Amino acid sequence: MSAKAISEQTGKEFLYKFICTKAAIQNKFKYARVRPETDWDLLIQEHPWLQTEHLVVKPDQLIKRRGKLGLIGVNLGLSGVKEWLKPRLGWETMVGRAKGVLKNFLIEPFVPHRQEEEFYVCIYAAREGDYVLFHHEGGVDVGDVDSKAYKFLVEVDGKLSEQDVSNHLLQHVPENRKSILASFIVGLFALYEDLYFTYLEINPLVVTDAGVFVLDMAAKIDATADYICKGKWGDVDFPPPFGREAYPEEAYIANLDAKSGASLKLTILNPKGRIWTMVAGGGASVVYSDTICDLGGVDELANYGEYSGAPSEQQTYDYAKTILSLMTREQHSEGKILIIGGSIANFTNVAATFKGIVRAIKDYQNPLQNHNVSIFVRRGGPNYQEGLRVMGEVGKTTGIPIYVFGTETHMTAIVGMALGHRSIPDQPPMAAHTANFLLNASGSPSTPAPSRTASFSESKSEDTNRPSMNLKHSIPQGRARQEKKRENKCYIREPCTLSEDNKMSKATVLFSRHTKSIIWGMQTRAVQGMLDFDYVCSRDEPSVSAMVYPFTGDHKQKFYWGHKEILIPVYKNMADALKKHPEVDVLINFASLRSAYDSTVETMSFSQIRAIAIIAEGIPEALTRRLIKMADENGVTIIGPATVGGIKPGCYKIGNTGGMLDNILASKLYRPGSVAYVSRSGGMSNELNNIISRTTDGVYEGVAIGGDRYPGSTFMDHVLRYQDTPGVKMIVVLGEIGGTEEYKICTGIKEGRITKPVVIWCIGTCATMFTSEVQFGHAGACANETSETALAKNQALREIGAIVPRNFDELGEVIKAVYDDLVAKGVIVPAQEVPPPTVPMDYSWARELGLIRKPASFMTSICDERGQELIYAGMPITEIFKEDMGLGGVLGLLWFQRRLPKHACHFIEMCLMVTADHGPAVSGAHNTIVCARAGKDLISSLTSGLLTIGDRFGGALDAAAKQFSKAFDSSLIAMDFVNKMKKEGQLIMGIGHRVKSINNPDMRVQILKDFVKQNFPATPLLDYALEVEKITTSKKPNLILNVDGFIGVAMVDLLRNCGAFTREEADEYVEIGALNGIFVLGRSMGFIGHYLDQKRLKQGLYRHPWDDISYVLPEHMTM
Repeated sequence: MSAKAISEQTGKEFLYKFICTKAAIQNKFKYARVRPETDWDLLIQEHPWLQTEHLVVKPDQLIKRRGKLGLIGVNLGLSGVKEWLKPRLGWETMVGRAKGVLKNFLIEPFVPHRQEEEFYVCIYAAREGDYVLFHHEGGVDVGDVDSKAYKFLVEVDGKLSEQDVSNHLLQHVPENRKSILASFIVGLFALYEDLYFTYLEINPLVVTDAGVFVLDMAAKIDATADYICKGKWGDVDFPPPFGREAYPEEAYIANLDAKSGASLKLTILNPKGRIWTMVAGGGASVVYSDTICDLGGVDELANYGEYSGAPSEQQTYDYAKTILSLMTREQHSEGKILIIGGSIANFTNVAATFKGIVRAIKDYQNPLQNHNVSIFVRRGGPNYQEGLRVMGEVGKTTGIPIYVFGTETHMTAIVGMALGHRSIPDQPPMAAHTANFLLNASGSPSTPAPSRTASFSESKSEDTNRPSMNLKHSIPQGRARQEKKRENKCYIREPCTLSEDNKMSKATVLFSRHTKSIIWGMQTRAVQGMLDFDYVCSRDEPSVSAMVYPFTGDHKQKFYWGHKEILIPVYKNMADALKKHPEVDVLINFASLRSAYDSTVETMSFSQIRAIAIIAEGIPEALTRRLIKMADENGVTIIGPATVGGIKPGCYKIGNTGGMLDNILASKLYRPGSVAYVSRSGGMSNELNNIISRTTDGVYEGVAIGGDRYPGSTFMDHVLRYQDTPGVKMIVVLGEIGGTEEYKICTGIKEGRITKPVVIWCIGTCATMFTSEVQFGHAGACANETSETALAKNQALREIGAIVPRNFDELGEVIKAVYDDLVAKGVIVPAQEVPPPTVPMDYSWARELGLIRKPASFMTSICDERGQELIYAGMPITEIFKEDMGLGGVLGLLWFQRRLPKHACHFIEMCLMVTADHGPAVSGAHNTIVCARAGKDLISSLTSGLLTIGDRFGGALDAAAKQFSKAFDSSLIAMDFVNKMKKEGQLIMGIGHRVKSINNPDMRVQILKDFVKQNFPATPLLDYALEVEKITTSKKPNLILNVDGFIGVAMVDLLRNCGAFTREEADEYVEIGALNGIFVLGRSMGFIGHYLDQKRLKQGLYRHPWDDISYVLPEHMTM
């Protein structure tokens, strides 16, 4: 959500810190917070004024009208405050219908003043700008300020001056107070804008000769502006509404949501409740809550929440296990119900998200059985058949009753089943996979989807009446506009003209079969979906002309057009793209919430763009309103923000709208029908596609305007377009709690501007049944007053003549009744169905569905980065750090695929330490230094040094291990081994050193030897090597067991005797070169050190001196 309430203390802190005004604001930062655990002695020590001043005490828990409720203690001493708090602090109380515990109080100095010194001021946001309300009589008895107060609109991007305030708001203010109040209100408005407030009320605002006092304050800020205001806001605490506790599980899900590109929401309403929900989609989550409450389950509804936006399997698992943990804490005599519902997803892989839920169900199998939990599932979308199959299987294997349904079942039907209001039908056999619609196995040229008798309509040229009233739901009469018959169901845009207010009028027809668009962002999946839709609609050309992606240079991206590959250009900047593609008039903006505003503003500077879809969710409302203003001035229609887009069957689709091809074909979106709809929710728009395709001849056009409070275009904008479009015969609107846009439809019907049948339902009817305020999934889904409730809107629409069902469950039936009546009257004439062309399935999706198999190019058994957490040889990275396994432990996992004993891990780390470097003279370090001084980079210099490692330098570990192991395993005594190697003319690898000797021992070897002897369970090969050393050093003192040889034989002892390996495994690791890896890894540290050292010393190009080179050339030969 965007507008979130903050505590009075937080609001005042913002005001005191950042307001800029000539008015003298008093009592800045003079307040103390009291909670049940407060230490009064410490509080007095921190705020000594508590003992010297008269005080005011009040709860700071988002409670309205505290004065009227007797929740303000006024003009008290400290002892009086304590007495006043005794029956209140920590005690449960009723505020309206909400029952909650008073546990957070604010103490402030009492300000003596007269009634005439109290004023009321409020600033709140609206679509057209920000309203400033002022009344010269403030305080507890201010009454209905909306009707009494003076109101001044500061339009978007407008400025508020002291002159404006004085002229329009301060008419009844004494002259000696006008200047102070004008300065304060202008400063307050600047603060409001700068800190992205959406609501700011001060009542009373007291102005005395001493200055300005802010007594009581209520405020909301736009939480989506956190990335802009973080420096000033700091970490803001958003308290829950009074009557609802803040649960740690809610904070946990909020934290998951903040770290994810998906949307994860959870509000706990009644932790002892019987009915729990896990719903996909912001709009769908509201519909399910409505239906539960409508069927009498409001008192047992335990939670509200939603997951959407393609969360990963791990994210869905974390969300699901949180729900399951909560619902299995307390028993319920009737057992419990879990509703896993959702609309038809546009792009979320249902099977992938269900895998996370299935994992959670398996983890909680016993608690779910103990609490007698029944699970009801209904879902649709990409790969939903596989998801439902997996869900059904887990029910069979765990014994938990799980009832699974797909798109053939109405979305909310499972609620009636769960609550016993309708019988649970025999579950139909599920289609094997999504590909049923894509692969035509029958050989018939017709579409594999189930056929319908109704299809897209032929327009009538004569006047037609709206349906008669002999339906189950009354439908008002009215004259429809004359509609000219057109052969083509997709229309060319009408030219834009300048209206009377100097704003460009917007086109009635946004999209046609010839619409061309640019995509902002590297959204290859969405683009391919658009091209597949274009192809199945038999468009002549793709609807995507180009893409813009600022983070790469200009290039071309490969896509499929049916069976063949095509290239679509990608540009670094928008100006180049539009210059080279003058045919483009639509932008689909996939930019992030931080970039969407700037990229949209840039695009609107080009006159050829007439429509923009903004997909991003979380754009601050103030920025959205600026976009709306610019769009109105330029005649641009904006769809969004926070939308999936829209679709015009047979013509054009925005991004991921309509889902994948299986849903496009199932809902007959490849050709136009007669019904146009507009919705806020993207997921619910796809559900409307399904409902309309099953009850009518299909969709003519559908738009999801987005869930924000101020969508770029409104319900009425699109309803009027549909009214003026001949091909549209009836209109469906899915409204929502919050805002007042639906009332404009009432006005349109009343004034005769809208004459076509309008079927409308506003979701969110459950909100009035909750005892505390609930913010639903969409930012705009919150009623600030009674008229914004879904119940009030539905009633007003019903009374004005719109066709309003009794609930969402009946929406499909009502749509069908209206459609059938229009067909009976001849307004709609179903046309012959034409099968669309088949589209090949992408390889990646076919593999996802399990339709094909292919040998993998690579196999790995040591690491998996695909999940939520990196895994080394089956061990999560968090566990590795938790157990402090160290580098040796990690090497054991990645090299040997197992956990090694502690002494083995420590020995490996010691080996890395002693082999890290051996000075600049050795060949590897020398090469690294020469390369570094030649100006090469780190990787090149390191590689130069590593390439010298071999049998003569550093690579003797493997060879030594093999030679000594072979001799020892062959039962050769040490003397025989030495003699054999001498006879064969072979060096004994690991024996000998250029500098060290028996008289000047290598301390590295000594350190390792001491550790091995103390910690290894057995050292037979090391003992054998030391016997060989005695023989070789007796001949020459420098023929010692060197560090390479020691590590080689000691590692063989470790592998063979530590208990973690079989003998065959130990020998295999020696054979494949694992031991040399220890030297390579260790010495890389030294080589990097030499590189950095040369760079730090700024050494120049190395040239070897002549006097260190012996030039031995052949003598001059003469004839």
